[in-house]
Amino acid sequence: MGEVVNPLLDAALAYARMGLPVFPCAPGRKTPLTDNGFHDATTDEATIRKWWRTNPRANIGMPTGTASGTFVLDIDPRNGGEAGLNDLESRHEKLPDTTEGLTAGGGRHLFIRHPGNHVPCSQGELANGVDVKGDGGYVVLPPSVHPNGNTYAWRESRAIDEVSPVECPSWLEKLISKDAPATPQLSASGNAADGNPIPDGQRNTTLARLAGGMRRQGMSRDEILAAIQVTNQTRCRPPLPDAEVERIAASVARYEPDAVSVALAEDHYQQIFATPHDDRSANETSAQAADPGPLPDDLLRVPGFVSEVMDHCLAIAPYPNTVMAFCGALALQAVLAGRKVRDPGDNRTNLYLLGLAHSSAGKDSPRKINTEILHAVGLSECLGGRFASGEGVQDALFSNPCMLFQTDEIDGMLQSINKAKDARHENIMGTLLTMYSSANSVFPMRRKAGKESPGVIDQPNLVVLGTAIPNHYYQALSERMLTNGFFARMIILECGKRSPGQEPKIEPLPPRVLETAKWWADFRPGNGNLEQWHPVPKIVPHTDEARSILIETRLEAETEYAEAERAGDPVGTTVWGRVSEQTRKLALLYAVSENHKNREISKAAAEWARRFVIHQTRRMLFMASSHVADNPFHADCLKLMQKLRDEPGYELPHSVLLKRMKLDAKSFTGLIDTLSQQGDIEIVTVPRAGTYQRSYRLIRGVNVEGETSDGGET
Repeated sequence: MGEVVNPLLDAALAYARMGLPVFPCAPGRKTPLTDNGFHDATTDEATIRKWWRTNPRANIGMPTGTASGTFVLDIDPRNGGEAGLNDLESRHEKLPDTTEGLTAGGGRHLFIRHPGNHVPCSQGELANGVDVKGDGGYVVLPPSVHPNGNTYAWRESRAIDEVSPVECPSWLEKLISKDAPATPQLSASGNAADGNPIPDGQRNTTLARLAGGMRRQGMSRDEILAAIQVTNQTRCRPPLPDAEVERIAASVARYEPDAVSVALAEDHYQQIFATPHDDRSANETSAQAADPGPLPDDLLRVPGFVSEVMDHCLAIAPYPNTVMAFCGALALQAVLAGRKVRDPGDNRTNLYLLGLAHSSAGKDSPRKINTEILHAVGLSECLGGRFASGEGVQDALFSNPCMLFQTDEIDGMLQSINKAKDARHENIMGTLLTMYSSANSVFPMRRKAGKESPGVIDQPNLVVLGTAIPNHYYQALSERMLTNGFFARMIILECGKRSPGQEPKIEPLPPRVLETAKWWADFRPGNGNLEQWHPVPKIVPHTDEARSILIETRLEAETEYAEAERAGDPVGTTVWGRVSEQTRKLALLYAVSENHKNREISKAAAEWARRFVIHQTRRMLFMASSHVADNPFHADCLKLMQKLRDEPGYELPHSVLLKRMKLDAKSFTGLIDTLSQQGDIEIVTVPRAGTYQRSYRLIRGVNVEGETSDGGET
């Protein structure tokens, strides 16, 4: 077998041959994987091959500044970068055409030849939305992948192997080549010599930049604190609390002078203010998760049987719901193929699927269609309803080892588990956990006192198709459920808004759907008289390309697991620990849906499963961090932040937010004080007719879906 093609490795080697040093970053991230970060960048081919052999899906980083002979203007349209660049050029000269990269977030990277003298990293100082990646910084190069799933690319006819970075114009060199910010000088009156107030919303960022410049010059924490305390009192409107200023100084001083530029310019302010890992709880660490948004529509399609069942459901449902139709069809395929196929790693088709949708949003139709199909092919005994108890689930599987439980409002069951004082509901959770892991082995039934051994369940294939109200589900979860493996075993998909209704139809099941379902019902793997009781599932092989993708996914998940482990994040380790298994299960289901007779896990199957699971994992982590509470007070905190997150500007006036929270003034004030001190929200005061109007704004970064705190690299 020849060497597997890896576009990331090929690109990294090509850059190195151009004389551009590179280094690996975490898959889908900008976090360096080397011990010394961008300082380890090299053009050595053997080293580069070793790095990407260890992490095949690693992104490609390149240091900016003298190391590569270039610096980069990062144009961020979310912060007015295009307008900022136009204003800059109108005041000076238009930048010549140069090497140009298109970032995965819709921005641009303009590569310019390094002028030779010091070019510091900066954010928005050159112009609004225009950041400088210079000495001590780095950028991610195409075809690296952004956390949102999009790919970095070169602009047509502007790729770095087609157009060399332009020489730095003299006017631009004068603007970017400057000394570190000086300590503010006071006039005799005690005011800043030049005024220049720092408005609310820019205070933390500005003080951090000033502190970073001082740290680059080797100043100590106490020296930095003394300087930015003066700036805070004389220029910030209104001044930040003393504790916040002390935190800025202490956070910046944690970095060595030659590393603080990267912390400020590459981690986009969030890293500077991250609390040390050993001081954070699991929920606080998980709250760092970025939000990739709901699953893209193109991932809600699997060729063959799954799509055919979906199409029938969408055609006859009063309210067509693509997500629920997909969940229903995938669950049906999973139960039909249960105990009959497996992949080369002995992964089976058992799944726990959960569709989150509001009432009357089309949740019933997929369940009814599954019931109709299974009844038509003689498998109605495979259907189950609500979970009455753990023993009830076991008894059902003992009678029929392959079962599809279709249960509505699963959040009610979770709330019962959390609140129950007896072991009955707890036993349901234990059964679900053990059945999932026993799909390729046997599950011994519980022996009762004084009675004969009840026997075992051979290769139980339990498929769950659950539904729940979105907020109710996450609020019903406890931290224990997040870390005991139950949450990690679920595939959770959100339905979004209800689609427009249509006139319901009465149509017979498509003949092709019935034919395929009947084929699965009659398919008997194994030999002899035991095939019904102890089947030997057929192995569905991988292609070489598919196997490579699955290996890369495992390595990517292991990297994320290690990062969560270092951060002391038990939720992250639990969820990332199941990613490889979930990917292989879904690739297997894709293969048997695509062609139930000539089954093969193709490159397309593996790539779809990888994209699906990685995206869904990041979404689950974000939703857990923003909805799952440790206690009632924490639940109110999360609720308040969600109220702000739902607003277009992430901000609400005091009176409006107080009414929406439905709390008394004292409790509300306690929430505001706590969230403000934690750095989750900021209090905004606006002068109004001789007084001030107060409002509250969610601080962008940790808490706002898919955005960085100050609009960093896009």
